[in-house]
Order: sequence, then structure tokens, then C-alpha cells
Amino acid sequence: MRYGATHKDETRQKLLKVAADAIRAHGPQQIAVARVMEGAGLTHGGFYAHFRSKDELVTAAIATMFEESEAHFLHQVSGRSPAQGLWHYIRFYLSRAHRDAIPLGCPVAALVSEMTRVSPEARAAFAEGTTRLRKRLAGLLSELGDAEANPNAESLLCEMVGALMLARGEPDQTRSDKILMRAKTALKRRFHLESCK
Repeated sequence: MRYGATHKDETRQKLLKVAADAIRAHGPQQIAVARVMEGAGLTHGGFYAHFRSKDELVTAAIATMFEESEAHFLHQVSGRSPAQGLWHYIRFYLSRAHRDAIPLGCPVAALVSEMTRVSPEARAAFAEGTTRLRKRLAGLLSELGDAEANPNAESLLCEMVGALMLARGEPDQTRSDKILMRAKTALKRRFHLESCK
């Protein structure tokens, strides 16, 4: 059977989506090539037409996770003022929905504890994606007149990721909700977003 010119790229993107979902759900060390291929509706033998190794798949899937995350960030802030955009993103990030949507959530929170166990290339993809997210946050802070936009964006990202991870780890639903609520309240005050709804 002859395939169109875009078939290989479409298949690769499908594999990356399946792998990204599996990494979010189970971690990069737990994904199996055979399961990724099966999840994409393909046979195991076709894997090497797209990737040289599992490590290469994991690296590319991490990059895909950050591309998806960046698109979601832009969706959250698009059409809003810098203050409203920043608050909208913080409110989403520290929401119950995001806490509970582990297979679809932020790759930083999903991956940060795994990074010491992956290849240098995968760590580089993680670092690059995290840097892009931090720069997006810094851009909003800079538009708000923050003279320390870059370090404050890094601190903001650390606080959001930490609160989300702690909320996910807390077995008591009420305490987990309070972690998210208190973090949102503190960040709203810290970044002078009290007027935002």
C-alpha cells in the first residue's frame, strides 16, 4: 500500500502523543515501546522507522509535552490584559481540574522528579521546555512593569509546581484543596492581581 507524503510525519506525531500521555500517567521509565506502538494502532516492528531508541522517543515526547503545554498557556492568556492573563493562568494551574488531570497536566509537575533518571538529551528537552514556560511568565510580568521579571517568573513557576505537586500528594481532599487555594491567594497578593476576577 502506498502512503501519502505526510503519512510518516502524521504517524510520528501520533506516536509522540501516545508516548506523551503515557509519560504523564506513568513516568518516562515506565513506558514500553510495544505499548506505545499498540496505543497508536501500529505494530512493534515499525518503531525504528521513526526513532532509533526508546531514549529518543522519550526525549521527543517530552518536547511534545511542552509544545502542548505552551499552546495551553497561550490559550489561557490570549485576548486578556497581562494582569488578567497571568491571573487566569495561575488560577488554571492551581485548580482542582488541573490537579486531577494528571495525564493531561503540566509537564514540569509531571516530570521534575524523574529527571535524574533519564538520558541527558531528555533532561535537555525538559530544561528547554521549562525555560520557555518561565520566559512566557516573565513576559507577562515584564508587561506589568516588574523590574525583576525573570527571577520572579522562576520563583512563580517553582511555587505553582510545588503547590500542585503537594496538592496531588495529599490524600485528604479538603487539605489538598486548601493547598491550592492558599497558594493562589498568596500569588494573587504577591503579584498585585487583587483586581482580577
